[in-house]
Amino acid sequence: MGALELRESVLEYINTADERLLKVVKAVIESYQEEEIVAFSVEGKPITRSEYKSQLAETKLEIEKGDYISQDDLEKESENW
Repeated sequence: MGALELRESVLEYINTADERLLKVVKAVIESYQEEEIVAFSVEGKPITRSEYKSQLAETKLEIEKGDYISQDDLEKESENW
């Protein structure tokens, strides 16, 4: 069964599903999307959507704490490399 046939079959189930089945399907889809690869690290390691969100949250906290370097400071520092 190809993707088109599967899609049509699943749509038939969804169109007649009760609330319980719809909640299960929604949870499966959300879980699948969280594990979708959305980026790659500089080392080439795949990063999932959930890992990406976690890294963004950590970075936001670092910025709020002032734990970063400005562009000017980075340029000055790089002159000594």
